[in-house]
Formats: sequence, C-alpha cells, structure tokens
Amino acid sequence: MAIWLDERTKKCYSSIMENLQLVNKTIAKNLAYYRKNAGMTQAEVAEKINYSDKSISKWESGNGVPDIYVLIQLSSLFDVTVNDIIGISTSQTAEKNRKNRDRLRLLIMLLSSGIVWLVATLGFVICEIVAPQRQWWLFFMFAVPVNAILLIVFSGVWKYKLLNFFSISVLVWTLIVSVDLTMAIVYPDLELWLLYLLGVPLQILATLWHFFRYQLIRLKNSSMAFLKVKGRKNKRGKERKEPTEPTQLNLTNKK
Repeated sequence: MAIWLDERTKKCYSSIMENLQLVNKTIAKNLAYYRKNAGMTQAEVAEKINYSDKSISKWESGNGVPDIYVLIQLSSLFDVTVNDIIGISTSQTAEKNRKNRDRLRLLIMLLSSGIVWLVATLGFVICEIVAPQRQWWLFFMFAVPVNAILLIVFSGVWKYKLLNFFSISVLVWTLIVSVDLTMAIVYPDLELWLLYLLGVPLQILATLWHFFRYQLIRLKNSSMAFLKVKGRKNKRGKERKEPTEPTQLNLTNKK
C-alpha cells in the first residue's frame, strides 16, 4: 500500500512539474511575441515596469514567471489581457484582436488628421470671404506640421517607430518651409535660405535618437540594476554589524 502511494505521488508530482514547465514555456513565448508585436525591446519593457532587462530575458527564456501584479502591468503595456499572456486565449483570437486594434488606431489617426485639415480649410474659407486676395493658403502649409505633431504623439504612444521617425522629419522640414514662406511675404527683402541650415542638425539629431535610444535605455536600466544591487549589499552590511550594548540603568536602593 505504501509503495503504491509512493508511485502515485511520484506520478502526480511528475505531472505537476510537466504542467508547470508547459505554463512557463507558454508564458515565455507569449511575452516575447507580444513584446515584439508592440515594437518594444526588452530594455524598454523593463523601464516601463521598473525591472531590469535581465528579468525580462529570464521570463522570455522560460526560467521564471512574473507575478500576477507584473502580468497585469505587462498586459496593460502590450494592450492585451492577462489570459492572452498566460495562453488561455487562442492564437487566432489574439491575432484577430491585434488586427482590430491596429484598425482602430489607424481610424483614430485618420480622424485626427481629418480634423486638422478641416480646421485649416475652415480658416482658409472664412478668411478668404472676409478679406480676399490675401495669402490665406498658408493655413494649409501650417496644417502639415500640426498634423505631423499629432502623428508623433500617436506613434510615440503606440510604439510605431518608423512612423515616429518619419513624422519628426516631416515636422522639421515643413515647419521650416512654412516659416520661410510666411517671412518671405512679410519681409520680402530678407535672405531666409539660412533657415534651412537649421534643418540639417535637427534631422541628424532625430536620426541619431531613432537608432541609438534603445542603447541609451539599456544602459540606463543596467545602471539602475547596479545601484539596486549595491544598495542591497550596503543594507546587508549594516544588518551584519554587531548591535551596540543596551544602555544599563544604574538604580540605587532607597534608604
């Protein structure tokens, strides 16, 4: 009887361990999938949830599982549910949710851009009626950088890196062109071609930021992890110090 119980216990334990390994692998695979789908690096995810990139790498390799609080943070960051991360939802459902999310985001960007151009058109029509024969077409010129600002905000929030870089470039050059055309109308004798020289360093900075910001985030996370480890060592060192002797009260007997 005891032998039969031992064999049954071993089988149950083996089954539990196999299920745990399967859950770890599923969560690891889903974390890597949704992170890449969101266009984020391990360093960026670590910065958002205040963990080190080594922890993200450990979870994605299946060597550990984040706790429920971290899972909630990750699901909010990736715009999915906790069930999607732990693998309860099917891959087809997750793919369908991703496509619906992308369509909704595209619709939001198109509607926002449409509002910008509607305001520009409304301003052009009203000013042309009130004071015709003026340079009111500048409304449309300034609508381009305003639209670029909206796209920069949306692409930054939703991690569309290529769109973000393109929108920043459009903002830099269309803003310079708009200012140049406006100043040429107000001050026609000025040499305003020098304004375009400002666009060169701005474009270089935008390019460098686009390609090297992930290395900066990774370096920042490494520094934060080092400081945390150092702080823990200092705390342990203080705890290991011998406590001071308690103060003894000298009590005298009353006569």
